[in-house]
Amino acid sequence: MKTALSRPLRALTLLAGFAAAASGHASERYADRPEAQQFIEEMQQRHGFDKDALTYIFRRAEYLPSVIKYISPPKDPGVRSWQRYRGRFIEPVRIKAGVAFWDRHADSIRAASEKYGVPEEIIVGIIGVETIYGRNTGNFQAVSALATLAFDYPRRAELFRGELESLLLMAREQHRDPLDYQGSFAGALGLPQFLPSSVRNYAVDFDGDGQIDLLGSPKDAIGSVARYMQMHGWEAGGPVAVRASLDADTNLAPLLANDITPAFDAATLASHGVRAAGGAEAAGKAAFVELVTPGQDSEYWLGYQNFYVITRYNRSSFYAMSVFQLGEAVKAARAAASTRETQARAR
Repeated sequence: MKTALSRPLRALTLLAGFAAAASGHASERYADRPEAQQFIEEMQQRHGFDKDALTYIFRRAEYLPSVIKYISPPKDPGVRSWQRYRGRFIEPVRIKAGVAFWDRHADSIRAASEKYGVPEEIIVGIIGVETIYGRNTGNFQAVSALATLAFDYPRRAELFRGELESLLLMAREQHRDPLDYQGSFAGALGLPQFLPSSVRNYAVDFDGDGQIDLLGSPKDAIGSVARYMQMHGWEAGGPVAVRASLDADTNLAPLLANDITPAFDAATLASHGVRAAGGAEAAGKAAFVELVTPGQDSEYWLGYQNFYVITRYNRSSFYAMSVFQLGEAVKAARAAASTRETQARAR
């Protein structure tokens, strides 16, 4: 096992005494804080890291107040609106970008779909919702963002200490300087916005160049999204979601109390006055999903195992439905463009 992060970093530790943060705020000098020093000791003991190299890194890491601002729940959250949320993702710019991305990487998307059993449109939908196909991958230094959350955000400190640990392990495995990673305010990385632990657990070298690069290699991102879905229980060929049809006197409360877990078979749903719209009952159990928009009737859907798997990426029915519908919209737009091209050639 290597005992330092990289050869360049071993040399840089000689400069550690000159690397204190320039802002003058004690909270920005993580290397001087007891909780960070304890973390460094733990990384040395558990994983064999070089203490001086880690101290150098934490002298370079900065407290980022904007990270706390972005991750903190709003003081006045307001009312959730499905139509407003949907409008952020199912819109012309993102759909057009999705068609271009799919066309450009069609072979990789097809190969990932065939290998992992995940539909092409779901792979495309996730990358589109997450980063608009790489246009918005985040510009926060990952070490600083994760240090801020690990040491200055108590309500989720344990989670982000784990992600900070994973980032350092990942950097060592990839032979990269941990200070080089850029991502979201929560430390998510690359086109699919994987947290460091997800990179280590689920990402794949899908382009076969010997390294995993979710930012610079769309092929790696595509394969990694598909593998993530497969590893979380994606059922190849299974349904994702269908509209629900309700009887006039349906009692929704017992169904909605279940949240997003697929717990109801068709017979149970029917006993509550709920069926798949159009009468085409899918196999397997489903969750009863309500998508609320203030001032409008709610949309009701049946979310099956694959809908639930999408929520393992982000635990939100709004998110899962946006991935599903963006993928479908890009698929339809791409098919329409292909039809137009065929007709134009036939003239």
